[in-house]
Amino acid sequence: MKKIPDLNFWKLWNISFGFFGVQIAYALQSANISRIFSTLGADPHSLSYFWILPPLAGIIVQLIIGALSDKTWCRFGRRIPYLFVGALIAVLVMCLLPNAGSFGMGVSAAMIFGLISLMFLDTSINIAMQPFKMMVGDMVNEKQKGLAYSIQSFLCNAGSLAGYLFPFIFAAIGISNIAPKGVIPDSVIYSFYIGAAILILCVIYTTVKVKEYPPQLYAEYHGITKEAEQEKTNVFKLLVKAPKAFWTVGLVQFFCWAAFMFMWTYTNGTIAANVFNTPAIELVKDGVTHMVLDTQSLQYQTAGDWVGILFAVQAIGSVIWAATMPSIKNRKFAYALSLVLGGIGFISILFIHNQYMLFVSFLLIGCAWAAMLAMPFTILTNALTGGHMGTYLGLFNGTICVPQIVAAVAGGWILKLFTTEGQIAPEVNMLVLAGVLLIIGALCVSIIKEHKESAEG
Repeated sequence: MKKIPDLNFWKLWNISFGFFGVQIAYALQSANISRIFSTLGADPHSLSYFWILPPLAGIIVQLIIGALSDKTWCRFGRRIPYLFVGALIAVLVMCLLPNAGSFGMGVSAAMIFGLISLMFLDTSINIAMQPFKMMVGDMVNEKQKGLAYSIQSFLCNAGSLAGYLFPFIFAAIGISNIAPKGVIPDSVIYSFYIGAAILILCVIYTTVKVKEYPPQLYAEYHGITKEAEQEKTNVFKLLVKAPKAFWTVGLVQFFCWAAFMFMWTYTNGTIAANVFNTPAIELVKDGVTHMVLDTQSLQYQTAGDWVGILFAVQAIGSVIWAATMPSIKNRKFAYALSLVLGGIGFISILFIHNQYMLFVSFLLIGCAWAAMLAMPFTILTNALTGGHMGTYLGLFNGTICVPQIVAAVAGGWILKLFTTEGQIAPEVNMLVLAGVLLIIGALCVSIIKEHKESAEG
């Protein structure tokens, strides 16, 4: 099998550069969806259900994109056409979603519009995101994959940093951070507009700069024979043949992504109640009166901006830790240590009521995020050979989406279970649970068996 040549730093950089724009879109979604639906009038105890659609769309779309792109070739490449189409759809939806409350619709209609927009946004982000992971698997040799995914992790976190900070920056320069009931503040709307513009520019850059290997050269680099190309297979056969790393890393992924789903869903309420002393109002549901946070209050919207700052701090912590991890020779130890640090960060939120002290918690959470972005794909792609890289990565995306779906479905029930009598904002209990899940994931790292060359490289 012909070996893939080493690529210089800037070629590795160009392969992943578009990920910067895609991650801005993803950061705006993850940091603002709970805020958007709360502002539209959603019950805070039901927020987790609004997060079911994104991973459900992802588990279907990424598998389809992986399988189709394995068999695609045109003048623009095999993966690039999909990321470009995904980016175009994402740009359109990013201009519509934050306006869910601005079209004169009632609460129910605005919710439905927001949900449909959210589904299309996450679907398009998944279409655009998956090809970047595949191109590293396609075009980078085993020796350089660790570096390539570290660059991707850096760009991912830099994009997250920008996306998280946009609402705070716009509010700081005087753009309105509050709006009439059921309407999203302009600071959030403009953030989505700017994010959409950056996304399409970044994807255009990657499209122009990256030239994927033509089919014959790709086959030589990946040991694909004519017999293998003609072999008929399906996802079930591929799962049976999947390397052990697929399943062991997938188990770790389950605990990690469930934990972060809880973070995205419940951080806003936690910070609003524990740090910004958001006032409570009465909410009547099914004839029963509940005390919930006033999502129209200035304190709640200010807390929403601060959550963006905390997520930005997490991204900074992730960038720093991503640069540190390669110096730890034992990859599995680095993976487990990262998750433990993240778990400590989540649990510490329970005890902190100062907005600036929370920086420490989210720096630690960033350590786990850095490992989650780089380690699983490095370990898995080094264990894969043949022409089904895209399909396997699409299947592996199930280890990201399934735990998010489980966490979203179970989140509301678990939240009620953890709610004590008279407790207005029990969301902090879910962040403690997230910390416990990360520590369990760290324990599961011990069962991962790495590909021999990967472990040595």
